Amino acid sequence: MKIYTEISDLRDEHPNIVFALGMFDGVHRGHQAILRKASELAHSIKGEAAAFTFSSHPLSVVAPDRAPTIISDDSMKLRLLEIYGMDFVVDIPFDRDFSLLEPSDFLDFLQNKYSPRYVVAGANYTFGVYGRGTSVDLEQYGYRYGFHAEIADAVNEGGEPVSSTRVRECIAHARLKEANSLLGRDFSYDGIVQHGDMRGRLLGFPTANITIGDGRAMLPNGAYAVRILLEDHATEYRKFLEGGSPSELYGIANVGANPTFKGVERRIEVHIFDFNGDLYGRHISVSFSKRLRDEKRFPSADALVHQLNVDRTDAMNFFRG
Repeated sequence: MKIYTEISDLRDEHPNIVFALGMFDGVHRGHQAILRKASELAHSIKGEAAAFTFSSHPLSVVAPDRAPTIISDDSMKLRLLEIYGMDFVVDIPFDRDFSLLEPSDFLDFLQNKYSPRYVVAGANYTFGVYGRGTSVDLEQYGYRYGFHAEIADAVNEGGEPVSSTRVRECIAHARLKEANSLLGRDFSYDGIVQHGDMRGRLLGFPTANITIGDGRAMLPNGAYAVRILLEDHATEYRKFLEGGSPSELYGIANVGANPTFKGVERRIEVHIFDFNGDLYGRHISVSFSKRLRDEKRFPSADALVHQLNVDRTDAMNFFRG
């Protein structure tokens, strides 16, 4: 999938665009409805479906103190957009100039650089300075700029719309089952395996350690049943997110600072069942399937090992169904 990270005139290269508009943080079920509609429209006109999104959240520029935590980093978001049907992505930084565009100027920008045939957005989509432009404006005035606007129906669960804000709240409060339902897949975190202190290996539970990035959404400290993918190509990643990759592994993960031992920064420590390979420096994806327990401080290493054995049994029983 081609990704455009700078503003450029794409009208000749892509003459028949259907744009899905949004930040797409998390690419949850509500976003998936927008992407699906864009893909269907593109197919109907023999065109291309593309996401128009920003690599940085607008609030990080206009109100940094109110910028939300990020569910999916930019790399994961782009892979998800491809999985959910986008032919290419325009993924440009949101900067001060963008923040000052009037809604009409933003629509002029879309027309002058991309000339989409259709744009698809959610009912709560806003654009332009202070978010003055709305999805209603897209529908009413799009024809002036050469496109038709389609507003995707909201996806509801439990009587409330599925939204990134709701997903973040579920993640922050350990409502993992609800978060996974809203996402339409297990909440995942990608990272590079870092060198640790080797304590896990000495205890018989070697771990792959991943740093938790600043500003990222993460579950509360505790132990979780997880699936792990070591491969990075799109086909396996798609199957992995759907819970059916033959390459996925299973394990337990501790999110936290390991309070039994001092001087440990908050991180994800993943123990993979029946795996002895060297993962240092490798990219892995960790998918959180079930919360097993809160984080605890144990009186001894032996007590910790006993609990890890309990966690492993609980996780294995969960995955066996």
